[in-house]
Amino acid sequence: MQLLPEGARRLAAWCAVILLAAGVGWVGILLCGEFRTAVVPVLLALLGTALLGPLYRRLVKARVNRSLAAALTCVAVAVVVGGAVYIVVAALIHTGAEIVDSLRVAARSVAEHFGAAGTSLDDLAANSKDLLTEFGSTAASNVVSGVSIVGQAIAMAFLALLLVFFFLRDSDRVAGTLRSLAPRGTADIVEAMARRAFEAVEGFMRGTTIIALIDALCITVGLLILRVPGAVGLGALVFVGAYIPYLGAFISGTVAVLVALADRGFVIALWVLGVVLAVQVLEGYGLQPMIQSRQVQMHPAVVLLAITAGASVAGVLGMLLAVPLTAAAFGVLHELRARYEPGRDGPEGPEAPGFPGVPGAPGPSENS
Repeated sequence: MQLLPEGARRLAAWCAVILLAAGVGWVGILLCGEFRTAVVPVLLALLGTALLGPLYRRLVKARVNRSLAAALTCVAVAVVVGGAVYIVVAALIHTGAEIVDSLRVAARSVAEHFGAAGTSLDDLAANSKDLLTEFGSTAASNVVSGVSIVGQAIAMAFLALLLVFFFLRDSDRVAGTLRSLAPRGTADIVEAMARRAFEAVEGFMRGTTIIALIDALCITVGLLILRVPGAVGLGALVFVGAYIPYLGAFISGTVAVLVALADRGFVIALWVLGVVLAVQVLEGYGLQPMIQSRQVQMHPAVVLLAITAGASVAGVLGMLLAVPLTAAAFGVLHELRARYEPGRDGPEGPEAPGFPGVPGAPGPSENS
């Protein structure tokens, strides 16, 4: 190795580190895939804990018992999520037949204006019911598999809710547990990295929830004014889709425009498109800089790459988890850089056991 120049040795060292990190990461992904029924509820529970932490802390400050406060918080999230799912499903079921019929009428009008170019659209709309019937028969033939998947999803959701309860109730013990498990001499840095990662995830979930609520309210009001059927359900879909940056807004907006086109015609669909675009402009140039950028500082290109990588690894679930996990990784890197950059005297140790934002725990570090 001494025969190689200094630059070549450094390059070789960095290549070895990158290959080792990539190998460890790939093995970790494979293990997570093998144990996904246990890993996914834990990750979802961590996201839920980060989102529901402020409500839980308010209840604890109001002198509510920790177990009761965690239980009330879990009941609240179950009611909200269950209500949103029910509203979306009910709206789609209620307007499903009308949407198919209206799409046929819209496709015929397009065919009249564009001639042969619109014939395929007319055929697709005319055959939509046959496609749905064929899909239904296929699903019926695989009903056992479908029931198994639904049952597994319900079990994972229930397990995630139970884990949220325990994570909230026992959050004051997390820091002590981490310090006891950390190797000798690394307790401070391990706790600091965990604290910064959790703060990043908490900031992402808090900012995303605020933005999602504003987007859903604005689009719902616009759809109600335009008398689009299923406006409340479409607003709930916008709220849920906002947790998948970029793609979620695109999908929910497209569904709203298609429903308006099917039921209210081309002009109203254009108005709905204008409402969706106006809300997205408001989000991109107003809400995102004001809310999200203060919570999680990540370039949009990094977000897009994270979503793409998450989709390639775990589909829709990977898209949902990609951005908060990336935010946590950025938080850890920021903490390491802040501790070991030149000019610093060294890390500051924690003042008291606890976890970010938990009553009795130290507040965010000065580098937040």
